[in-house]
Amino acid sequence: MSSQTPQSATSPSTASYTEKLWPNFWGWVIVVGLSAAAILIFIPISPTAGYVAFFVMLLIQAALLIASTPTIAVTADTLRVGRAQIERQYVGDVSIYYGEEATEQRGIKLNGLAYLCIRGWVKPVVRIEITDPDDRTPYWLTSSRHPEHLAAALGGATRPGTDPAN
Repeated sequence: MSSQTPQSATSPSTASYTEKLWPNFWGWVIVVGLSAAAILIFIPISPTAGYVAFFVMLLIQAALLIASTPTIAVTADTLRVGRAQIERQYVGDVSIYYGEEATEQRGIKLNGLAYLCIRGWVKPVVRIEITDPDDRTPYWLTSSRHPEHLAAALGGATRPGTDPAN
């Protein structure tokens, strides 16, 4: 459900890596289930009102879910994670975390000044150090379904975490 774009040699502004943090299957099941609840609310009025409410709720929730899905994009000049963007010259060390280490990065090891783009349905996280002296943010922490590809696009991980395949 994520998309990646390989680096293009023709244009430096072309994304060398792009990923959308789409909800997983169960996120869409919840949207359908909540929409179905509208039938139960409006069916006493009329079956037509129930089905119309279902479709309206389904469209609204799907649109909100799609609109709130963040994008990670790495170009030759910039890194964009969700709403945040920074010049690549200020990107420092990149670390990948899986499993329990990822949970600790999102919890007990989290710096309160860090920028977060976390999605609960995407378990691995990538920690990107920010070296801009004028920025108080020490690092960005983002979920990624393909953390190795994101780290490679940023110059490689300096301290990769434990890969669950090992």
